[in-house]
Amino acid sequence: MDTFFKVDAVTGTRRMFYAVTPNETSFETLDEVPKYIVEAAPFFFISVMIEEIYLRYHDGGKEDRFADSITSIIAGMFMIVTGLFSKAMELGIYVYVFDRFCIYELPWDSAWTWIFSLLGIDLGYYWLHRMIHEVNIMWAAHQVHHSSEEYNLSTALRQSIFQRCFSWMFYIPLAFVLPPSSMFVHMQFNTLYQFWIHTELIKSLGPLEYILNTPSHHRVHHGRNRYCIDKNYAGTLIIWDRMFGTFEAEDDKVAYGLVHPITTYNPISVQFCHLQWMWSVFWSTPGLMNKIYVIIKGPGWEPGKPRTGLIEDIPDVSGPEPNKYRTVIPGWLKAYIIIHFVINLIIYQIYLEKAKTLSQLPLIVGLLYQIYTFTCMGMLCDLKPWWNVLAEMVRCAVVFAVASLAIHQDVGPSNALLFLQVTYGLSVIFWFLRPGSLEDMEKLKSN
Repeated sequence: MDTFFKVDAVTGTRRMFYAVTPNETSFETLDEVPKYIVEAAPFFFISVMIEEIYLRYHDGGKEDRFADSITSIIAGMFMIVTGLFSKAMELGIYVYVFDRFCIYELPWDSAWTWIFSLLGIDLGYYWLHRMIHEVNIMWAAHQVHHSSEEYNLSTALRQSIFQRCFSWMFYIPLAFVLPPSSMFVHMQFNTLYQFWIHTELIKSLGPLEYILNTPSHHRVHHGRNRYCIDKNYAGTLIIWDRMFGTFEAEDDKVAYGLVHPITTYNPISVQFCHLQWMWSVFWSTPGLMNKIYVIIKGPGWEPGKPRTGLIEDIPDVSGPEPNKYRTVIPGWLKAYIIIHFVINLIIYQIYLEKAKTLSQLPLIVGLLYQIYTFTCMGMLCDLKPWWNVLAEMVRCAVVFAVASLAIHQDVGPSNALLFLQVTYGLSVIFWFLRPGSLEDMEKLKSN
């Protein structure tokens, strides 16, 4: 757990705002670059909790964002854990191009290289972000981030597990001059900066609105109002949107989420729902070229329409805030999910720290367990009985059995294993004693 609490409060906070110096964030080799995003994890969680406490105080507890926030946090953890398998590809391709095709290597310890890296990575991110909105197969990944109908700090954590598969392409031009260590530093800071702009609590930053991407600009980007569609793609600097004609200032009240909102908190469904929709459209669209266009043109494209579709096809949501998909999670279930979330968070962090030393089989087993755990928690938030409860009971029974076997064979720390044995054993009993609990609560769903 050492890396989880490695950074002091001041340094960690500065990093969230890109408030760092070239001297402290320039490295000669890729191996020397800190895992800034991993080290920022406690700051993410603390910030989310502080914002939620303030929002609950402000609205008197009338808005229940629990299920949505849990789903967003799980998606972020999902992205990190699957990144153990995809991140090597993302950095590996860049290193390969740099090592073999570099034209001129910029000095890694120069302040000018640091500034060039900031601007180059941010410009690359702008075009990446624009393309993943304008190319349907890329949007299938990115739509995960836009699937929340809330807009708060937890929304920033709702990320795709597939976006890394093609994001590397937009940074490859930099590999002809920019060392991999500099690229990796600024990729991380570009991501960290975008965390704090996911909030409604900051209305305006005055003159900085002309230069920086701000909460106001990014609220527009997350909107499904017609005036918000395909606007404000910036990462750190809003200047790219102003230069390339995609800037839009915040005006009417923004309605967040997808044009066609999803109605589930199941993390697997959140990740794959658009691919499923694309598959059905692909087969129902006549003509080979039209089928290809379904993949490479915009998500709103249909035969006879412009590449990115028609803005008139976007449902008009101006006026009163539309109804949101929201489930009212009873207190006992919130407590249950929080307890198991915290326990799994510890297991999750240990798994990440041990990943480099694990052989292939335990690495894959650990990944499957994490995915299954995330899925069970999301399914419980949907308040649908039977299958969801059965899946959670199976999960708890498996952990109970593994912990019991490990205790019997004297493998691992006995106190920790005993805790898992007791906790998960009691959880199985709990669900046996309350077989109809979720069915009774399903009527509490909001419309």
